[in-house]
Amino acid sequence: MMGFIHVAVALISLLSSGQSAPVTNCENITQPIEIQGNYQVVGRWILSAESTNLIDSKNRTEKLVESAWVKFTPANDSDDLNIFHYLKMHGTCFIVRTRMTSMKNSTIVMVKSIFLTTGCPDCLVHYSEGIYQGNDYRGLQLLSRRNKVTAEELQEFTKQTECLNLPPPAILNPGKELCPDILPSHGIYTLDMFGPGT
Repeated sequence: MMGFIHVAVALISLLSSGQSAPVTNCENITQPIEIQGNYQVVGRWILSAESTNLIDSKNRTEKLVESAWVKFTPANDSDDLNIFHYLKMHGTCFIVRTRMTSMKNSTIVMVKSIFLTTGCPDCLVHYSEGIYQGNDYRGLQLLSRRNKVTAEELQEFTKQTECLNLPPPAILNPGKELCPDILPSHGIYTLDMFGPGT
């Protein structure tokens, strides 16, 4: 009987060591991922949650932003991306355009803009840092192809914000109507980080 117990304990130990632990280690969940070609990110991504180091950004986002989504489109340069942020505030839609430039497998906007690892199969976790109105800016966005992410996916994102020393994220309401996909034209606010010609 004692031999059976030893075999059972050894078998359980082997089985449990073969299972992967949940990804909660900061080193694991803040690893940058390499995007092979723009086609993986091009298209529409709904903003599910966001955290920035800007003062009171969580409160302002939850009070002002009804819904938001992001569209990545190829820029004229081979690896560059245009990023259009569609924001609905007080029933009005705004579009903010930025540009992401890829250099040697790392993506740079102003100072830094990268995608981080995520356990969500149809999500992007977008980290950026730079200068905003003369202040250091750092932000993390959870973007998904779906209107609503799971509680576990939000929990992982919240842990990522903690690991990056960012405040708790603002969670956007997935039931709110999104701005329509309109082509950028005059009257749309454009934030151009690279000057003329972009």
